[in-house]
Amino acid sequence: MSNVEKLIKEIKELESNLSEKDFLLTWEQTPEELEKVLKTAEVLKTLRNENINTNVFNNGLGISLFRDNSTRTRFSYASALNMLGLAQQDLDEGKSQIAHGETVRETANMISFCADAIGIRDDMYLGAGNAYMREVGEALDEGFKEGVLPQRPALVNLQCDIDHPTQSMADLAWLQEHFGSLEELKGKKIAMTWAYSPSYGKPLSVPQGIIGLMTRFGMDVTLAHPEGYDLIPEVVEEAKKNAELSGGSFTQVNTMDEAFKDADIVYPKSWAPYHVMGKRTDLLRANDQAGLKALEQECLAQNANHKDWHCTEEKMKLTKGGEALYMHCLPADITGVSCEEGEVTEGVFEKYRIETYKEASWKPYIIAAMIMNRKYKEPALVLEQLLKEADKRVK
Repeated sequence: MSNVEKLIKEIKELESNLSEKDFLLTWEQTPEELEKVLKTAEVLKTLRNENINTNVFNNGLGISLFRDNSTRTRFSYASALNMLGLAQQDLDEGKSQIAHGETVRETANMISFCADAIGIRDDMYLGAGNAYMREVGEALDEGFKEGVLPQRPALVNLQCDIDHPTQSMADLAWLQEHFGSLEELKGKKIAMTWAYSPSYGKPLSVPQGIIGLMTRFGMDVTLAHPEGYDLIPEVVEEAKKNAELSGGSFTQVNTMDEAFKDADIVYPKSWAPYHVMGKRTDLLRANDQAGLKALEQECLAQNANHKDWHCTEEKMKLTKGGEALYMHCLPADITGVSCEEGEVTEGVFEKYRIETYKEASWKPYIIAAMIMNRKYKEPALVLEQLLKEADKRVK
């Protein structure tokens, strides 16, 4: 366990204000704060692998609010809460007073009387998801300040319209594990590329999360997509600024081949164009089902013009040594398996399938680390106590 002791020592040395703010966008956190979350997650993962109890709460509640479908993030959040000793309660808005007009301010306080964490996934409405999370956060601040709440719950962004921080941080943790260290990532080329999908309306937050985070660590980040499939302009500008500060680079190209050339890592993933997500948001708010259907057909026809944006064995040969690491947030659209034509061939996906599972396996630990760093000013001391007690989870 000498590695855990080393990590705990390093956590102590990192400056952080994570206990005073919610983790809503990765680029709102300092590099040291990001490292602190990574190291905390690594300690938790190691302790779990060594069958050491990681319950830092004797009781308490974790609230989840998912406004979109989810498998990995939903179960990762539940796993993180359980790992820390918290019970989970899902907020079903259809069965709550929200349906009768209850305000965000009131709901946030009413669900938080004994809560230590709130996880929200709200990626459906462009310009709304992250803003909603901040409104919840402000209500929690007021409730705690005025003595309504005995403690301020940690608020975790489980995916919004702008960023997917638990995913991108899990991706970074996997890259750190795969290549050996954060230092080894400097100068590595990662190609974040659009890929064809037979569906539309996929959020922008995954590609935005990748370009917003990987540019923080000196990587050479290349963003590629067909004309018209732009991301939120402000996030692209953030990526440019991050790359300049970290000594990395940020490049935009318009072909998958150019992005894959000499890449160390490829991340082919479909998303809907920025302007389409804006239209979709207006139609969703208006409950215009006919308009949504027409937009879907229009976008599917547009997607079909770019079926050559396909991660194939031939394209993988363009990467460094023909052996770039393939990444995906899952589920991938696998040609001939989950769909007739999709983002990636069965051969490429199967070659890296276990690697994508390992990538996903970091998410519960990342979420737990975010909660711990929000709830404890000195999480290293809490981890140190867990290691000292070495209480076996399974006796």
